[in-house]
Order: sequence, then C-alpha cells, then structure tokens
Amino acid sequence: MDDLESRCRLVLVAPDVADADERAKLVADALKGGDVASVIIPQYGLSDGDFQKHAEKLVPAVQAAGAAAIIAGDSRVAGRAKADGLHVVGSAMEIAEAVEKHTPKMIVGAGGVAGRHVALEVGEANPDYIFFGKLDGDIKPEAHPKNIALAEWWASMVEIPCIVLGGTDPSSAVVVAETGAEFVALGKAVFAEPAQAASIVAAVNAELDQKAPRFEDL
Repeated sequence: MDDLESRCRLVLVAPDVADADERAKLVADALKGGDVASVIIPQYGLSDGDFQKHAEKLVPAVQAAGAAAIIAGDSRVAGRAKADGLHVVGSAMEIAEAVEKHTPKMIVGAGGVAGRHVALEVGEANPDYIFFGKLDGDIKPEAHPKNIALAEWWASMVEIPCIVLGGTDPSSAVVVAETGAEFVALGKAVFAEPAQAASIVAAVNAELDQKAPRFEDL
C-alpha cells in the first residue's frame, strides 16, 4: 500500500443502473481487479427512496473490497447507509457547512469545481478532496483539457488532494496522473463493458504502476 500511496490512485464512479442488486454486483466485480481508493455513488435519476436502497446495497460491497464508499449529494442517505463519505456539489458556503457538520466522521469532498477562483474559495473550507469534472462528464475518450489544466495548477501549489475525471478511454488515467493529481476517476471507461470491468481496473493499475510519476519526484 505504501507504494500505491506514492502515485495517483484510481477512483470509480458507480454506473447508472436502475436495479440495485445488479449495480452492486457490477461494482463489486470491478473492485476484484485491484486497487481502488474509493467509489463515488451518484443518485442519477433515482428517487430518494430508491437511492437509499441502492446505497444500502452498494456501500457494503465497496467497503468489503477495502475501498471508501462516497455518496454523492445526500447526507441522510450517506448516514443511514453508513457510507465513508459525502461528495458535495454546491457553493463554497455549502461545502464549508458540510465540512463543518460531517468531518471528521465522514470524508467530505467538493465536486463540480469548474475554475480557479471557485477552487480557491472551496479550498478555504478545507474539504478532504476537490473534484475537477462532472461525475457524468466522461463523454470523450480523453479527460477534459480544462480539468487537466486545473489539476496541474492545483497539484503544484495546494496540499488538498484532487480527483480528476478521466475520459472513456482507460489510458486517460495516465494523462491525469502526469498532472500530479492524487486520484483519477473513471466511470464509463471501466463500466461500459461490465464483463471487462475487473480486467480494466487491473490494466489501469498496471499502467499507473509503470508510468505514473511518484509524488516524491514531483
């Protein structure tokens, strides 16, 4: 684990699947592929009640694999499902309120950060991480150039870790790692072909082992 901590690690964005059992199985299967720091679980179009059911299936599956389960958006769902963390998209004030209310009991991450000014405002709240990109923003093979530029700037001067959304091509993870970002998030790159998810996680980890810069060298 010490070696993994010295390079960019993988974060998964759970796929948009209507059936809770199927969604939990897909995520659990992917996690068999190797190291994943955390899994962010978005609500997508689910009702609050259905999202609760999904969380109660997904959180234990993620935790059983040794990853942190992070609920996007709903602190009540996160609390009831005993999730490890909360992914908050909102103003700097809303993120500051979530940090004050939920840490250190839960990881609190700041999502939806789209520019330098907002990033610095959000950073003042001292969240556990800052996320560059939208959770469902992986629509091209490569990571968005704006998010890559933000990550290079942020990682070079701020100690709060950042997670950067990669693209639909698993190899986009290495491009993200080269920014100095602590984490790369992949969604469709891993889950587009569910039967291949574990092998894609394994391949991404192997590529990061081989090509990602070590933080002590940056």
